[in-house]
Order: sequence, then C-alpha cells, then structure tokens
Amino acid sequence: MTGSTPQRDPDQPHDLVGIGIGPFNLSLAALAHGVPGGLATAFYEQRPTFQWHPGQLIEGTTLQVPFMADLVTLADPTSPWTFLNYLRRRDRLYPFYFAERLHTHRAEYDAYCRWVSDHLPGLHFAHQVDAVRWNPERDLFEVDYTQLGAGGEAEALGRTHARNIALGVGTEPHIPEPLRPLTEQPSVPVIHSADYLHHRERLIAAEHVTVVGSGQSGAEIFLDLLRTRPTGAEKIHWLSRTEAFAPMEYSKLGLEHFTPDYTRYFHALPEQVRGELVPRQWQLHKAIDADTIAAIHDELYRRTLHGGWPDAVLTPGVLVRTAGRLATTKVELHLEHIQQGTRSRLTTDAVVLATGYRERPLGRILAGLDPYMRRDSRDRPRVDAHHRLVLDPSVTGSLYVQNAETHTHGVGTPDLGLAAWRSATILNHLTGKEPYPLPRRTAFTTFGLERQEAPGIPRQTPPLTSRHSRTP
Repeated sequence: MTGSTPQRDPDQPHDLVGIGIGPFNLSLAALAHGVPGGLATAFYEQRPTFQWHPGQLIEGTTLQVPFMADLVTLADPTSPWTFLNYLRRRDRLYPFYFAERLHTHRAEYDAYCRWVSDHLPGLHFAHQVDAVRWNPERDLFEVDYTQLGAGGEAEALGRTHARNIALGVGTEPHIPEPLRPLTEQPSVPVIHSADYLHHRERLIAAEHVTVVGSGQSGAEIFLDLLRTRPTGAEKIHWLSRTEAFAPMEYSKLGLEHFTPDYTRYFHALPEQVRGELVPRQWQLHKAIDADTIAAIHDELYRRTLHGGWPDAVLTPGVLVRTAGRLATTKVELHLEHIQQGTRSRLTTDAVVLATGYRERPLGRILAGLDPYMRRDSRDRPRVDAHHRLVLDPSVTGSLYVQNAETHTHGVGTPDLGLAAWRSATILNHLTGKEPYPLPRRTAFTTFGLERQEAPGIPRQTPPLTSRHSRTP
C-alpha cells in the first residue's frame, strides 16, 4: 500500500506537519496521503508506537460509534485506509459480516489504527515536539523536536519547517484536586481510569474498592470489578456527582448533535451561549450506554437469586470534598450529598477515578506563537470554522487544531464520528480545492431558524506549489 516515493529535498518545507498521532491526526495523515498531486507531510508523536487508551481496553467493551466512524470512510469510503479494507487485509471480512456487529470492540479499533500507523508513510514515533514558532522572514512555521531512544531518553535534536501545522496532542486524564496528592503515593492504589488495566489485578485483590465517576468508563470498570468479586461479599462503592447513573442520549435525532450541521450551528452561536450550552449537554457524551446499564443491573440481580442483596453501594449526587490516608493501607474519602446537604466518610482500600479528561494545555508547545494568538473573553484560543487558530494576519500559514475546540465547535469535537469530516475540512481549506467533497446537509434537524451553510473553501495564500513525497 505504501509503494515507493521519490526522495524530497530536506531543506524544502513541508506542506503540513502534524503534532501528535492519535486517531484524529492519524485520520488527517491518512486522508492527506490520498490528496491528488500529493502533499509533503510529516507527523510526529513522542510515544514509541500508536496507542489508544491502552489502560481501558477492557475485554468485551465496544466503541459507542458504528464501525463507519473509522479514520476515513465518512470522507472517502474508497480510501485504502478504511476499517473494511483492514478486515480484508487480515482476511476477516466474512467473520465480521456474519458477526453482524455495528459497534466494534475497542481493542479491534486500537488494532486497526495501529495497522494504519504501521503502513502509512510520513509518521515519526519517538519524536517529541518541543516548540513551534513563526518565522516571518521565511513565512514558515519552525518546529523543533527531540528524537527519543528506546527508554525515552533524548538522542538527537531536530528542526523542520512547515507551511501549515495540525495540532492533535489530545487530552489528558483529569484528577480532582482533593485526590491529586493521593495518586502520588503508591502504597494504596488511587488511579485514574486511564490506567485501569495496568492495576487491575491489584484492584481485584483489594478488600474494598471505590469507583468515582458516572460516565461510560466508570460503569465499565464497576461492572468488570463486580464480576470478579464473590456474591454477597462484593465490597464495592460506585459514587457520582451527577444526579443519576443516566443513559446516554442515543436517539436518532439526538445523535444529530454529532453532525457537521450541528457543529456549524454551534460555532455561529455567541461565545456566552456556547459556554452555557456545553455543560447542559453532558448526557449526549458523558453518560452511560444503555446496554452497559442493563448488564450492571443484570449482574446485580443475578446475585439476589438465592436471597440477600449484593454488598455493592451505588450512590449518585455525591461530591468528594477531601481525602486522606489512614495509616499506609487505606484511604478515607470525605463525601457530601449535594441534594441532601449531608456529609459522611468512606474508608476504602483502593480508588478508581473515572473522572474524565481535559484538553491538554498548549502553552508549552505554542509559547512561541503566543504574541500572534487571538483569544476570547475567557482567554481561550479563538478557532474559526475551518478549525484554525485565529492568528495575527501577518501569519500567512494555518495552525489547525483537533480535539482542542469544544468551546467553539461543541460536544462533537472529541467524537470519532466527526474525525474524517474534520480532516477533510482541513485538507480542503489547506489546498484551496476540494479533494474531498463534503455533504452540504447532514441532519434532518434545523438547529436554528436559518440553516447554517457549509463555509466556502478559500484558496490558500500563498498557494501550495510543493509536490514532494510524503516522507521527511
């Protein structure tokens, strides 16, 4: 699939440099590979190989989006990088066909992305990007990086130049402030759900376990732990700030909030309205799959068949105010019930924090661009309809962002189902052409009194003229 490509002049700038290789920038790299005429691209990632939430690939868990939400299909179903072509290359098309599975296993999605990353040219793992600057004399971005060794140590420094940048550094685990000091002391396991599988055996062995967080990750971890514990002696708590262990909004019209139509509508709203809207939409993306809720109830019910109730406590509406250690073997959580206004303490032997993720701070990498960046009233980067940071007009290149624009593009920002569309939008704008024609309408719902039209594709200035190979 990769074929042979001519050598490029190392002094020539790239048309596009990607920082970070998660699913979103991998999608962009895959679609850039198919742009007619070719683009000179390079993508850098500090990890040694592609990894997608390795600590959360619990056996049997599935994606919450259909398999068509792969890296490329919703923009180019003829691409060689589709999930179906991955199955074909692995001689697994017929088993998948007879499985009649709309939602793939998470481990399978991870393996699919790794297959793409292993075969797609222009990807550079074990390369940590240190800084990005604008060079006004050359009208180019400068990207400084460190090449890492097998143990993560620095081996060599490098610099490359680019006309455009795509920032896809992803999110990072969020740990509530009261619990942060506890995670730094290894004697009692207090871990984020991102690291669950790395500590699973230790958690199973703990006498009492507490799971904090009511989203899909918290539900899956609670269910996995519950299944390993003896009937009548489960000794497990599940706590949540939300008012209920609520099901994900998964109606067909509800899912239209994850369409380009809704993204355009949201982007056109006033900043204050956008800021008020996102927290109210938590059930669209932070709740629990109905099948997982059913599986939890079935497991709890099974444990009542011979009388008695399982020793499992599920309590929503609870805030963890503070926490501390008891001796060296236990943790004490100080709890407050939000509706009752009551407080209590809970002693536990292990804590799993399914407390979600936050957009990774961009200050370290983009410090050199800070004078050029335009910000909103809350000091967040402004992002235009083409997913570009709004920079000073003197910067002629574009800096695109992926999964760092929830405040401007809404709840669909981290959704895998919009990955290919966003990548295609970026490439259409970058080239000033339309290598990937995009649908003009994607939802039956009209979200405003007037439908938001898809933005035009202004030609890049200066136009792209490079036609080098895709490898640096």
